[in-house]
Formats: sequence, C-alpha cells, structure tokens
Amino acid sequence: MPPLDPETRRAISDRVRYYNDLGIYDFYRQPVELLSAAPKLESEIAVTMPTSSASRVPSQAALSSDPIAALRQIREDIGDCTRCVLHKQGRKQIVFGVGNPRAELMFIGEAPGADEDEKGEPFVGRAGQLLTNMIKAMGLSREEVYIANIIKCRPPGNRTPERDECETCSPFLMRQIETVAPKAIVALGAVAAKTLLAINAPMSELRGRWYDFRGTKLAVTYHPAFLLRDPRQKKETWKDLQMVMKELGLEVPPKAQE
Repeated sequence: MPPLDPETRRAISDRVRYYNDLGIYDFYRQPVELLSAAPKLESEIAVTMPTSSASRVPSQAALSSDPIAALRQIREDIGDCTRCVLHKQGRKQIVFGVGNPRAELMFIGEAPGADEDEKGEPFVGRAGQLLTNMIKAMGLSREEVYIANIIKCRPPGNRTPERDECETCSPFLMRQIETVAPKAIVALGAVAAKTLLAINAPMSELRGRWYDFRGTKLAVTYHPAFLLRDPRQKKETWKDLQMVMKELGLEVPPKAQE
C-alpha cells in the first residue's frame, strides 16, 4: 500500500481519537481500496471496527440535535470507568455533571469531594451550597446552568488531581462542553483554569479577563471551597461574576455595581 497523504493521515487520526474517546480501542484491518477522498474515510473506518462496537455509536447528527441524549451517551461511554488509578483508590461512583443540557452558562470545578462522591452529583457539599448562592446572586438557579468537574472521581483525601488523571478525563469533559454549547464557561479555581487553558499562572493573573476556549468565552474565578477558607475573596469573586452577567445580558443589581 502506498504511503498516505498528510490530509488522509490526519483524517484517520482524528477519527481513531474520536472512537478512543468513546472507549473503543479495538480495530480490525480489512483489505479495502485506498480512498483518497477524506469524507469517505469515516465509513471506511467504521466497517473495519468490530460490529458490536460500531453498532453502539449513535449518529452524531442525531445527538447534536438532542443534548439530553448526547449527554446520556457520554455517560454510558464512561461506564464504570477504570481508565486511571482513581477507581482503585476509594471512589464510590462517577460524578458526571448536572443541570440544563442547553445552558448558556457552565461552571467547571476541580474534582468531586466526599459529599459529591456519596451523592453522585457535583457541588452538593458546603462548597456546593456556596456555589448555589453565587448562582442565585446572578439571578439564576442551579437548574438553569450546567455544572461539571475536570475529573469525575474523587481523589483520595480530596488531594489535587494528578495531570494524567485530568488528561484521562478530559475527552469526556470536552464532549460535555461541546454538547451543552454554553455561551460562557466559568472555571472555578486554579486547577480547573490551568487544566482548561494550559496556562501556569497565579489566580491573580488568570482572573478579570475573558479567554477564548474552543470558540467559547471562559472566565476564571475562585473555587467556592477556597472562599470558605478565605471569605475576604468573595468580593473579588462577585466582580468576576458581574463580568459574566454582563456578557450574558443578565441584569446586575445597582448596589452591586457600586
């Protein structure tokens, strides 16, 4: 077989990576004629996959029009995940995400804590109660936004997630973001901000501005757990949230603007 041209190699690589994100890793080669047209590669690769796996992959067109079904599919693809060491380190369950699948605003935190691991829902402990109050102060409810974390399993002792754990979970979070398609994302805390933006900088430099994240505006603010330890930063956090409110066209209370 002659070597593949760069465009064909890139198309194959993208498609294989997509199936890997779905948890599909086994491919079987069949003798087929080389198709130079990249649009035909998708069907070419599909027929070389195990029939049982290929049949489980829903139409992307169908999923894109139904974010509820798309999020359900992502959750099914995660399964009872054993892709990193956290499944052996005491986690009770996957903490996927919660909220409006068509939300204009998405909050992304660091990792589940003990309460979240117990209930299977992000931000339900003390930090979660503070986040709920922050959302209410913006004139919204938890049901109107979407909330997720960088990783979906609780690290032992609530330690900071390791880089490989974040990278392992990242494809599923990226699919959640793509499915919800929010107008704005708020990264809660340094771990979320640095993981999403691939920027190693202190919070003082990360806050107070907008970033372009895959075509979506992203802002950075303090994690609610940090605010519980240092309530003095609540005022700064409220400034960040006001910036988000203005971007989304939400009314900022007159006193808050003073």
